Amino acid sequence: MTSIFGHAHDIRLRDLIVNVNEHPANALEKLEVLIAPEALHDSAERCDAPKCDPETRVAVQDDLCSWIEHGDPVNPIDMKWVTGPAGSGKTAIMGSITDRCKGNGIPVVSFFFSSLGSLGRRTKTAFVTTIAYQLTQHRQDLKDAIAAAIEVDTIVFKKNLRVQMETLVLAPLRAVAGSSNTPLRGVFVIDGLDECGVEQMHVNTTTGLSTLPTRTKEQDQLEILQVLHQASSDPTFPFRIIIASRPERVFRRFFDPEGQPVHIAHKLDLHEDYNADADITLFLEAHFNRLRRLHQLPPSWLPPDGIQILVGRASGQFIYAATIIRFLELGHREPPKALLEAILRMKATATSNPLEHLDELYSHILNSSPDPLLSVRWIRTIGLFAGTVPGITIVDYTASNTHLLLQTDPESNEAEHLFGNLHSLIRIPPPADQATTEYTFYHKSLLDFLGAPNRCGGLYILRGERGCDRDFSYPKRFLILLAYISNVSAFQYGIAHFEVLPTPAGADWYLSSVITYAKDRDMSAELIIRCFFETVHGSVRAAPDLPIQ
Repeated sequence: MTSIFGHAHDIRLRDLIVNVNEHPANALEKLEVLIAPEALHDSAERCDAPKCDPETRVAVQDDLCSWIEHGDPVNPIDMKWVTGPAGSGKTAIMGSITDRCKGNGIPVVSFFFSSLGSLGRRTKTAFVTTIAYQLTQHRQDLKDAIAAAIEVDTIVFKKNLRVQMETLVLAPLRAVAGSSNTPLRGVFVIDGLDECGVEQMHVNTTTGLSTLPTRTKEQDQLEILQVLHQASSDPTFPFRIIIASRPERVFRRFFDPEGQPVHIAHKLDLHEDYNADADITLFLEAHFNRLRRLHQLPPSWLPPDGIQILVGRASGQFIYAATIIRFLELGHREPPKALLEAILRMKATATSNPLEHLDELYSHILNSSPDPLLSVRWIRTIGLFAGTVPGITIVDYTASNTHLLLQTDPESNEAEHLFGNLHSLIRIPPPADQATTEYTFYHKSLLDFLGAPNRCGGLYILRGERGCDRDFSYPKRFLILLAYISNVSAFQYGIAHFEVLPTPAGADWYLSSVITYAKDRDMSAELIIRCFFETVHGSVRAAPDLPIQ
């Protein structure tokens, strides 16, 4: 290598700045930074994900595993749609199937969508890259083929999912087909595809302004279905594909189109094809016995027909039974026997709503809060952040920031007051972890319930009316969160607060918080203010007379 100093000697250097260009990351490193690791079956984010209890859902698991290993010689289609209503146990079954296949040495590629999970689990962006990354972990020749494909098309990550699937998955699989004495045969497990949403904000790199999404979540869900069908239709594709979702319209039309004699996937309906009552009975018996031993209760603590009543009310929904057990186990001040008696006394009104007993249970638990309506306002706001604000890392909507945003007095203990009896619905981080951990929900059906006035009745909340303490010194991380909030489409156009967030109707407090850290961002304070008023007021006007620090 040629030296910049040649044969010079006795050199004195002053204020020397040397720019060193790092060696570009190799192809697989480029791939790795673009995946959604939280969507993997065994990710840390899914450490508390539901699994089937021992001896439950055995029939459906056996049927799925048999199909994965042997297929269906009568109807040789390599795609299966597992569907059922909210709370029917789809995610638990998919998790247990993945564990079982891995234990049997069957290669598994998984992606678990979640509208309440981290950003990578909520959109299509990292779907194909995450699949491709998992393929690199199964065989060295496939790893090499995927790396070579990235080197040939270095901008493949900027292309649509169909091109990504062809370049990163199908072409490499064709390249290695037949090159090993051990044929690759496995399964793709795609769970919760109905929870895949569309990005809520697209930032213009020139102006820094955000724009509304140009697509719907149904369009993105359909795009994923189409690329999975693209893969399944390839003759050399060595994987079967299981897709689990609620029976929403986009899935019904794709998998079961009217007037089409040939279907592209097997359909397995958990609600219609399997009777879950026996499994729910086993689940309740096991957990009630554990509660009896834990609290040293007599065998008579459970009424003779208690389990039968609860199984009937569950109507095949495991989420009903699981919520009851959490309600009896977690963080409630009353003894389990009194809580169970209250649940058994509950009477649902006679309606055509198939979720009426689950709704009644949710209402009962929420009304155990000292302030049910305020608790609901908090829950809906937490759900809004968890599911619709893109680009906010996990540290930004932590429990402590949630407290600052929602509490009337930033230094109060309002959260514990409201949520003390709601641990069966919400995962509440311990006090020592609240600065780094966010609130999460056990099941999305809670937010569905609270978002439907015909289901939650008097617990339905439309808008917040409470303000915030303008004189309190808010930490920088909280102010960063506010800046993101002010620039997303969740605001109602022309209104200074959005549906459930209890911010003041006037924007002065909000704006003063945003501009306190404006100089730390690439955008100028003036541009942030302009964006804010365009979003909140629908027109640009002079900002309040507030000092820009």
